Amino acid sequence: MAILYKKYKLERTFSDGRQDPANGKWFARAVSLGTVDVEQLAKLVSYSTTATEADCRAVIESFISEINAALMDSYTVKIDGLGIFKAAIRSTGAVERDEFSVAKNIIGKKVLFMPTRSIDAATNQVTKHLVAKPQFKETPEYE
Repeated sequence: MAILYKKYKLERTFSDGRQDPANGKWFARAVSLGTVDVEQLAKLVSYSTTATEADCRAVIESFISEINAALMDSYTVKIDGLGIFKAAIRSTGAVERDEFSVAKNIIGKKVLFMPTRSIDAATNQVTKHLVAKPQFKETPEYE
């Protein structure tokens, strides 16, 4: 298994007309081969456990529902080995405290995700568990 990437040459102009100093340099961008959905996850989990695919699907769907409920109740959700989910909002400012309203000033919502990580005490190096020691492989060129 490997994380696939493709190379691209940066050519960017900012809205004010400035050129990006990194223009002309080559970078890597991760490539996605598709999406694994709940149905596929349930099937994969059932292959590696004694649970049926239907049981796995029910647990995954309930798990997602409970994460959502906890976030909506203003809790941070920590899943050991995966990471932390936290609700966040975006708002505009009101001149006076009494002028602030949800309808007028809260303009966005999102969920923040921070992968589980550990810090090696000897080297002080941070390791994110989801992609702890990935292999990388360049995708073939199809031009």
